[in-house]
Amino acid sequence: MSLALGVDTGGTYTDAVLIRDEREVIASAKSLTTRQDLAIGVGGAIRAVLEQSGVRPHEIGMAALSTTLATNALVEGQGGRVALVYIGFRAEDLDRHGLGDALKGDPALVMAGGHSHAGGEAAPLDVAALEAFLESEAAGVTGFAVAAVFATRNPAHELEAARIIAERTGRPVTCSHQLSAKLNGPKRAVTAVLNARLIGMIDRLIGRAQETLLDLGVAAPMMVVRGDGALMSGEQARERPIETILSGPAASIVGARWMTGAENALVSDIGGTTTDVALLREGRPAIDPAGAMVGGFRTMVEAVAMRTSGLGGDSQVHMVEGLNGGLRLGPRRVLPVSLIALDAPEMVHEVLDTQLRAATVGDYDGRFVKAVPNMAAVGLSEREQTVLDRIGEQVHPLGAVLRTRMEQGALTRLVDRGLVQVAGITPSDASHVLGRVDAWDRDAAAKALTLFARRRMGSGDMIASGPEVLAQMIIDQLTEQTSLTLLEAAFAEEDLPFGLPGEELARHVLLQRGLGKHRGLLALDAALNVDVVGLGASAPSYYPAVGERLHCRMILPEHAGVANAIGAVVGKVSVRRGGAVTSPAEGRYRVHLESGPEDFDQAEAALARLEQVLTGEARSAAEEAGAEGIQIRVERDIRTAEIEAKEVFVEGSLIVEASGRPRVAVE
Repeated sequence: MSLALGVDTGGTYTDAVLIRDEREVIASAKSLTTRQDLAIGVGGAIRAVLEQSGVRPHEIGMAALSTTLATNALVEGQGGRVALVYIGFRAEDLDRHGLGDALKGDPALVMAGGHSHAGGEAAPLDVAALEAFLESEAAGVTGFAVAAVFATRNPAHELEAARIIAERTGRPVTCSHQLSAKLNGPKRAVTAVLNARLIGMIDRLIGRAQETLLDLGVAAPMMVVRGDGALMSGEQARERPIETILSGPAASIVGARWMTGAENALVSDIGGTTTDVALLREGRPAIDPAGAMVGGFRTMVEAVAMRTSGLGGDSQVHMVEGLNGGLRLGPRRVLPVSLIALDAPEMVHEVLDTQLRAATVGDYDGRFVKAVPNMAAVGLSEREQTVLDRIGEQVHPLGAVLRTRMEQGALTRLVDRGLVQVAGITPSDASHVLGRVDAWDRDAAAKALTLFARRRMGSGDMIASGPEVLAQMIIDQLTEQTSLTLLEAAFAEEDLPFGLPGEELARHVLLQRGLGKHRGLLALDAALNVDVVGLGASAPSYYPAVGERLHCRMILPEHAGVANAIGAVVGKVSVRRGGAVTSPAEGRYRVHLESGPEDFDQAEAALARLEQVLTGEARSAAEEAGAEGIQIRVERDIRTAEIEAKEVFVEGSLIVEASGRPRVAVE
């Protein structure tokens, strides 16, 4: 008998499952995710499944972790302060592919260096400029990203810059060529910047999870789910955290397939922060050929083709300005008022009661704020530090913390850095008010919704007549936004000659009338013509209404609430390595390797050398990740051109995949 432990750390809950012989879930449990110390939530969930099952820790042969923390961080704009070293590019290239947006005002150095398409040095590396930059900027930076022009053809300058940075600062360094073998320097730079931003967060998570397993007596090695649903070792994930973006959603798709056996379906996973939608076609999730798109950034990370939107059970509720008003949810996650009331019940209720007695509703009524303990606060401005110091270690009403309008921007930046959490009303609070959920403080939620319902629209009318009415409006808005997300995903997969993007088609008046079964001179009918697998702890509460809205079959598996944790342990280890052969001159074929270019006089010899190196690297990485029974698959893409009736080799690219099942520890 083999026992596998799966753990998923999400924005709100940490889930754990125990699976026997890859066939049966024998225990599952949830614990609140504790951002100040992730080990508390991880340990709570693991202890619960051990107690439920009666399994002894040393009997567990494998442990695997999936997480939405990286995805959530990018969606919410959070992470550490980074610096980009941009070698051989022009300064205006910082605005390509959203690189400037990804930096978010963090420092960047554009310096001389880099290589040509053929791998030759285009200009010497400007070491003096790099050292001066480190002298002035390193103090407030948590990680560095290095991207050099044509580094996938010759990574020498990236490697040398990384060596200098590591020696001078001791900070982690991400090289763009180690994340992707593809061309497109600015896009690789975006990926490297996001990786550097995530390193501290994911390193803390994996480190604390590994410590927790050992403390509980689980000696099995820990695996981590990648964004394409495959497994990697914990050590590999710490070096390349960007590969864990969409880890949780990818695990949920693997789990959905395992639980339902679905061949063709849309899988929709609602968490506290995001809703993630992907298509299962012939039992397999599609990989996004353009690279994972998360938080508005197109990366070069191979991941499941997934539409991630900032819509979840803990999405912030906004009032839509205008004559008739209305509601909008997300994309930012906030702490539910019903949850923060458990941290400071007397203060939260006293403040809410005082606000309810007031004649008018204040801008910050029903909202609270607290700092996340034990987080490194480096590189803060004077105003940001002042606001953080004012918050201290207690929960405060938001209005008591913000003294001026200028401090609102400082607070937003503290939230972006993951140093502070804001609480406000959410769909989770609405569910408590309606009696659908009874996990936290329903009375606090009802008071906060009462305050929000008193806000006035442009017409002068209140948004709602009471908390129950507002709560139903919030749930209805969640149904509507979820339905639109599913429709957009469906249109993205359709080949329709409408000439309109999926976002517009999903909202088109004819489609909306069709979903409403319009009957007049015209009879309009529309429906989603594929099953939907609803996942997430709140799916049974929210998703039946979505199925009714879209007139489709909604599948809600028994263990829908822990699908990510299930997917974490039923996947396989898979490692992919890629490289290229070019022809810089007639009769010369250049293999571009990490150690530098190598030339051959025969194309096949060059391709064979590249395949040998990539196979060795992929097999070694798979073994290091704990795979056994490794199988190798090679993809070749050879480009040729016809010149004077002769077929000439232009370029060849190879991808080698090494895959196998995770090795299970035995007593």
